[in-house]
Amino acid sequence: MADPEAALVMTAATTVVAAMATSAWQSVRDAAVRLFRRGGDDHRRAALTQLDEDAALVSRSEDAARARQALAAAWELRLADLVRRHPEVRDELRDFAESAAAASAGSERAWVQTNVARDGGRVFAAQGGDVVVHHTPPRRTEPPSPGSDG
Repeated sequence: MADPEAALVMTAATTVVAAMATSAWQSVRDAAVRLFRRGGDDHRRAALTQLDEDAALVSRSEDAARARQALAAAWELRLADLVRRHPEVRDELRDFAESAAAASAGSERAWVQTNVARDGGRVFAAQGGDVVVHHTPPRRTEPPSPGSDG
């Protein structure tokens, strides 16, 4: 396998396992299964079964990143075999890798924000948006003393 092709297969395999147990999984899974249709129904069903089993394994794992890393090599072998048997799948594999990566982007994003106000301080915070604050000075309850600037 040529280097650009090997890189494509590795990218696609990594993208498949990265989507496992995320909100993007269903769409990535369906697209991956379509890649294997060239091998006939048995090949497609086998890929579907393996995808589902691997995704379940990632979901159950205490270390999902480690599970994904271990599964990436297996999916790299499966996809490389698919490309060897059906070279016409290369362009579709490239499109798959790009669209699956876009679908997965941000699906596991975790937002963490800690805001602390002490000693009469104020906190104005937002995630992914804007905060507009208009400060109005407090009204004086006593008239200003003569010679003051207020």
